Amino acid sequence: MLKVLISGTGFAGQGHADAFRGAGAEVVGIVGRTPKVVTEVAAQMGIPYAGTDWQEALDTCKPDIVSIATPGGAHYVPIKQAIAAGCHVFCDKPMTESADTAIELYQLAEAKGVKTAYAASFRYAPSVQHAKRLVAEGAIGEPVEIECISHFNLERDIPFGWSHRKKDGGGRLNNNFTHTLSIAAAVVGEKILKIIGEVRDDLGRAPIVDGVHNFATRRNFIPKDLNDPALKWGESDVEWSYTVLAQIESPFAEKPVSVLFKHGGLVPRFHDDHIVIYGTKGAIYIKGHYGSGQLSYYGADKTWQDLPLPQDIVAATPDVTGETEQCWHYLAREFVKDISGEPVDPYPTFKDGSQYQQIIEVIRKNDNWTDVSDLN
Repeated sequence: MLKVLISGTGFAGQGHADAFRGAGAEVVGIVGRTPKVVTEVAAQMGIPYAGTDWQEALDTCKPDIVSIATPGGAHYVPIKQAIAAGCHVFCDKPMTESADTAIELYQLAEAKGVKTAYAASFRYAPSVQHAKRLVAEGAIGEPVEIECISHFNLERDIPFGWSHRKKDGGGRLNNNFTHTLSIAAAVVGEKILKIIGEVRDDLGRAPIVDGVHNFATRRNFIPKDLNDPALKWGESDVEWSYTVLAQIESPFAEKPVSVLFKHGGLVPRFHDDHIVIYGTKGAIYIKGHYGSGQLSYYGADKTWQDLPLPQDIVAATPDVTGETEQCWHYLAREFVKDISGEPVDPYPTFKDGSQYQQIIEVIRKNDNWTDVSDLN
């Protein structure tokens, strides 16, 4: 049985542990920053080893796989140490906080010969898998355009933390765009040809609050009195909204597929978030910002029809609660199978993760504007 060591004790760390157990691996240890928290999580989950020193954990547990479930800014050193120890690496998005470090880790993993998985994993949502099949079968003709639209209406006063800081892997590109880019690539083709984009920080600052250990429960720590003069504030240096255009090469189309990614992290939605794939003979609409809702098809009869999921896709979907958890389970299962020598379809690796970090840095330059203010 393959042995897994987890880095991170929050929502993602616990989710990764469950995913690898579901894939038939043994979770032998978990590492976190805070002794009390990591000890409590290990006890709750029945994980035999708990510690705060990653290198010591690698030496003691001797895992086959490490699972990196901390914010992106804390990925580089533990991944580098794990690769040096010959471990296969499963890493949540973003891969790291910068393109340079992501490229370095990809190259180190290639040179060491270890396998890697990059968990931009909502491509495994059942309706996305269904859409991928329909496109490949020619149900919409040649794909020509995709739109990915989402508005999260996040609370502006969520406590200041890693999601507000570029050096810690924060920002909506790192934590939203990585998923939708992966979805678009999964459906129409993996080769991204061109990119252009605009980002905006429309948050500015957030209150500094102690005690936040789990990303999933951070809303519970919003201060009751935001006008308290003793309250301290942290300054955001990342984007909370973005608009990105891409061109993706597709084996199902003669011309590149145009893709629009539009995300507002702090603004309310009016209509449903959605992903739509348009083709020369039809279209596919999936409800939800990550395509986890109902799939509808527009075909020759010129009407939209809700389609049921094919039974084999239903059967392959992990039987767990939560769309995020389902997708982690799916990718962990594929990763474990691959490491064990079983045949699997291609899945996202550090090659994809390093490319995505390079693309994010291109977008963040925000230098695609043409000044037309002096036109007559």
